[in-house]
Amino acid sequence: MKYDVLIIGGGPVGNYLASILARDYSVAVVEKKNSFGGKACTGIIGAENYETLSLSKKAILNELYGATFYSRIQSFSIGRKSPQAYLVDRKTLERELAKSAMKHGAEYLMSTTFKGFKGGRAVLQHLGETLEVRAEFYIGADGVNSTVAKAMGAKTKAEFLSGYEVEVLGEFEKRNVEVWVNKEITPEFFAWVAPIDEETARVGTFGSIESLNRFLRLRMLKPTKILEFKAGPVGFGWRKPWVRGNVALVGDAALQIKPTTAGGIVYGMLCARALRKALLEDKPENYWNYCSWVRNQISFGLRFRKLFLGLDQEAIEKIFEVLGSKEAREVIESQADFDDHLRTAKAILKRPRLLAKLIKVSPSLIKALL
Repeated sequence: MKYDVLIIGGGPVGNYLASILARDYSVAVVEKKNSFGGKACTGIIGAENYETLSLSKKAILNELYGATFYSRIQSFSIGRKSPQAYLVDRKTLERELAKSAMKHGAEYLMSTTFKGFKGGRAVLQHLGETLEVRAEFYIGADGVNSTVAKAMGAKTKAEFLSGYEVEVLGEFEKRNVEVWVNKEITPEFFAWVAPIDEETARVGTFGSIESLNRFLRLRMLKPTKILEFKAGPVGFGWRKPWVRGNVALVGDAALQIKPTTAGGIVYGMLCARALRKALLEDKPENYWNYCSWVRNQISFGLRFRKLFLGLDQEAIEKIFEVLGSKEAREVIESQADFDDHLRTAKAILKRPRLLAKLIKVSPSLIKALL
């Protein structure tokens, strides 16, 4: 078997890349699972980018108009009249993207594991049989623990966390996500409640299973009402290079992940577009530069992550006082972007009164954010 492009990994980013490459190249996708979906993923995608990327409406479970932020002792809400994000069914999203790729000519090898490279070929294990497939270009879209990254000799400098999420019955405000920032309960990350409807939500955090259990008790959600439990890793940092010779990384395999929220679908898909552009120009080395917007967002997110880890709960309460003020909420509601967190931070820091209050909380905060 020989293809122009072999993509290892049939998640949302790998399938999206296959769907946009198959129009111009012969493409095959290798997926180790025997079906799509199944990964721990809350599945919140910014509405604007969802439309820009032309993703399937079939995958949308709920429209989210805003968020309510909780600290240990206070809370505030922000929202708009139009949907700001969608909660999606990952299995449906992956299947629809795969169907689109197949319709454009892509071939899929399910239940197939990538073992490494040998003599310029990809060595695959399929139903007990070893296959060697040659391609002009190989792309690793195989997640945080990427085998392709190891095979190409990519170096990683990142923080890795375990994520835990449950789908649980309760009472929820369907239009709003809940974000809980309480280091006494979840010291390594925030906790979230992403409603599917009024009685079902995806609830999770990163760090430890004990943190999730503490939060479920705080939110008064019963462990006996859990419908589904999932766990999985996430990585915040850099894995380089993103391209070496005729091998590239994309999505979680390249750690194209928001350190602020751990979301990776949009960043991965935007970089998939950049990779396609570089391949069409026959200049894959330009891929890194074409992803400059995503790289800037990751750099900002890493600074924000470092800041968060250095704050105690008392400082977080003071920041909540500032962000919960009428002026700050007006700025966020009018200028914030779901996927562009750097823009949101700059919009807040351009207000002198807000800037002065934040400097009082921590003089290093401003440097960290900008």
